[in-house]
Amino acid sequence: MIPVLLGGYAAVIVIGSVLLRAYAVWICLGASAVLAGALYAVNKRGNPAASRQEGLTALDNKPPVDPPVADESSRLLDTLFDYSPNAISVTDEHGKLTRVSRTMERLLGATNEQLVGHSFGAYVSDEHQGTLRQRYGDLRTGAPQLFDIPVLHRSGYRIDLSATGVPLETQGASRRFLFMFQDITERRRADEQFRHMAYYDDMTGLPNRRLYKEQLTEALLLAESHHQRVAVMYVDIDGFKLFNDCFGYDYGDMLLLQVAERFTRCVSDNDFIARTEGDEFAFFYTGIQGREQALQIGARLLTVLEEPFMLEQYELHVTASIGISLLSREREDADTLMKHANMAVTRAKENGKSDIQIFNSEMRSVSLQKLQLENDLRRAITNNEFVLHYQPQVEIESGQIVGMEALIRWNHPQKGFIPPGDFIPFAEQSGLIVPISEWVLHEACQQNQAWQDAGLPKVPVSVNLSSRQFLQHNLKTKVDQVLQHTGLAPHFLELEITESMTMDVEHAIASLLELKQLGVQVSIDDFGTGYSSLSYLKRFPVDRLKIDRSFVRDIMEDPSDAAIVATIISMTRHLNLKVIAEGVETEEQLSFLHRNQCHEVQGYWFSPPLTPDKMGSMLRRITCSAGRLKEA
Repeated sequence: MIPVLLGGYAAVIVIGSVLLRAYAVWICLGASAVLAGALYAVNKRGNPAASRQEGLTALDNKPPVDPPVADESSRLLDTLFDYSPNAISVTDEHGKLTRVSRTMERLLGATNEQLVGHSFGAYVSDEHQGTLRQRYGDLRTGAPQLFDIPVLHRSGYRIDLSATGVPLETQGASRRFLFMFQDITERRRADEQFRHMAYYDDMTGLPNRRLYKEQLTEALLLAESHHQRVAVMYVDIDGFKLFNDCFGYDYGDMLLLQVAERFTRCVSDNDFIARTEGDEFAFFYTGIQGREQALQIGARLLTVLEEPFMLEQYELHVTASIGISLLSREREDADTLMKHANMAVTRAKENGKSDIQIFNSEMRSVSLQKLQLENDLRRAITNNEFVLHYQPQVEIESGQIVGMEALIRWNHPQKGFIPPGDFIPFAEQSGLIVPISEWVLHEACQQNQAWQDAGLPKVPVSVNLSSRQFLQHNLKTKVDQVLQHTGLAPHFLELEITESMTMDVEHAIASLLELKQLGVQVSIDDFGTGYSSLSYLKRFPVDRLKIDRSFVRDIMEDPSDAAIVATIISMTRHLNLKVIAEGVETEEQLSFLHRNQCHEVQGYWFSPPLTPDKMGSMLRRITCSAGRLKEA
């Protein structure tokens, strides 16, 4: 708080940090200039003043102070005035500066001569002149003022000030106003930075979900008053998680920055774009005429992604899925429209890449079903509702069972057995695939060891790894722990990965080498449907390839499929790999595969997936007759 002279007597000063109704009056006592006082105005009897005017009158009626004391007090006040850390100035009622402190000079970058006699308003920008005029008007009524105002340094940069204005009432003098200023520029910048962190995405600089929701709420109120429609759009980059997992987060961030920049270029002043989370961007558009216009806007957003993205040495083609919700005739809030757009984008992703879906009521029921499915899956994990079936793998030449694949089934308490195709995709999306896959691995190893302990033929069991499992840094440790716990020898476990898991070649090679160190076998499932390059394939430490059933199914009708299958078989032979064809259902398919020297087959022509009891019985009693498995 800064003492300043009040009235015509040097013995009386007022603290500069003025409250709206209380004045801190200090009196200089004696030649030693000791300061004492109280945080309120006093009347001429020394008691608290009933009003500000009474306090001022009491001060003006103080007896004159001896000149030596007055001189010393005046020098002290001048020192306090000039060297206060806060800037102080006095103006006339028109805003002309009559006195300024040295701190004020430094604050504005001007000398005393450049300030005194000139208007303080010259340092205030045009847009804030109205605020200054209003504050002077309020000061003329006798009311102290507290306000913030930006000023311009003489060099041209902006300074934010917190100002306290006090009217100085003296007898026989023109009206004057005292101002005290505190530089709050750094504090204001910090506040703006905190606000930016709260409302903007730190990577792309786009508004975040919080600001998006606030702006959408305002837009809906405005649209309602003008009878306009609003379209909310969620845009989700297709396959972004897989890209992130394969290439790393740095490349993922680079991609998102480029996507954000393209999207920003195609929105107008009346539109709004935000990055709400991960690879999801949100838009809203006002004044939409209907579904057709909304679909056209969505198609335009997809178009801006068509040009390849360059990420250092990589050229990447990107697609996106879009979900749209339209403000209906019924009043809907921001939360509802955002929820509907999210349901629509989920449906678009389920339909495949580069799809656009507009929300309808049927999607709501589907979302409820998915919520129920997630709850059921969590219960199934807890209650051990999953079971494994086993499908034999047969060597064509000898007709012997050389392996079996473990395939999960869900024994739902109300719906009975549910095939994996009905719940595995959702388990992948929700992340529940990890605990489910870990259960499959442990159960398959435990069952195989139990069969071996019972004296049944020792054959490997194949277990499918999920993409999330394969990306775990501790996969080797987890597999080793399962083998140790169940007692199964490593060479009786085969781990299957899909071709799409090998997109990040170096990670795939490193992970496969770690698994091979354990002594387990490794195969690439669904070969021919993914992204593997032949030049990379020879680097992968795998034992065999599985030809996808989609090629085997039509080898007798489609020459292209037949050529692909024959080529894969020939290639694996030259790479010293085993090959197995899955989905064999006819004798003609088997004959074709045999002629082309395929080693092993799997499919319904031999046996469907069997329960553990039936698979155990087959291992006990099976013989081979004419290439088809039958019980003796």
